[in-house]
Amino acid sequence: MHEALKEDSPTADSIAGLLRSTSAAKLWRLGQSALRGSGDLNSGLIAFTRLAELRGKAYSDSAAKIEKRLAAAPFPPFPANPGLTAEDVLPSLHAILLERRRTVSGDSTVLADILRRISKKDYDHGDAWVLGRLRAGALDSVVARFRKADSEEFRVRYLTLLSYFTDPKLIPLLAQVYVAPDSFGIPKRYAVRASDGLLWIGTRESLQALLEARQEARRRGMYADSSLARGGYDFLANDSSAVISRTGQWLTTWIAKLPAASPSP
Repeated sequence: MHEALKEDSPTADSIAGLLRSTSAAKLWRLGQSALRGSGDLNSGLIAFTRLAELRGKAYSDSAAKIEKRLAAAPFPPFPANPGLTAEDVLPSLHAILLERRRTVSGDSTVLADILRRISKKDYDHGDAWVLGRLRAGALDSVVARFRKADSEEFRVRYLTLLSYFTDPKLIPLLAQVYVAPDSFGIPKRYAVRASDGLLWIGTRESLQALLEARQEARRRGMYADSSLARGGYDFLANDSSAVISRTGQWLTTWIAKLPAASPSP
């Protein structure tokens, strides 16, 4: 998903090209030009994301050097691009390092490291993105922590982390959270994280589950509280419009276009 992209537009084609690229050198150049301010920042960060997926050693080493430099850099850290902060870039660099570590040390090691830092609130978007890609029982570990969390803050944190996974077996849980957040100890305003997760899974089944969860939540009056409204629209209407802003089409349009899942063997 990329904000405001339209299917078959030059921008969408360019982003799709980046996501399919296998040229680490080209991707690194795009990322570097974004840091210098001579290239598009969104494209540069997407290039870094694709570079993380390639897991190359050379560019992992380069990312580590930049990360180390940023830790001690004065403000602004990029003099040629003074509007850019270290926080804008560090998650992408971190993802490059973590994906390389998966190759070297294995998913179990990376999972243990991320889970340890989550408990200390020492993690970023790069950690969350990689966590959603891990095997080694990562999904089951986060679900268990979500269910057992003893504070509202950590329930919300683990729900947010679950929204980075794309495993379809999460669909029932996320739909239940959306329909009845109170039963999971989630404040209603944060139930949007469950919506994010169903959207991120991105299958016809997950989007159908989101549509049905919205309908059931409206039937129950779950989000009728006016304090949840924004911009003159209620919570559910705003959540519905978010699909348009993120994907360019209504949820019902995606459900009609996406193929059904193959039956289990």
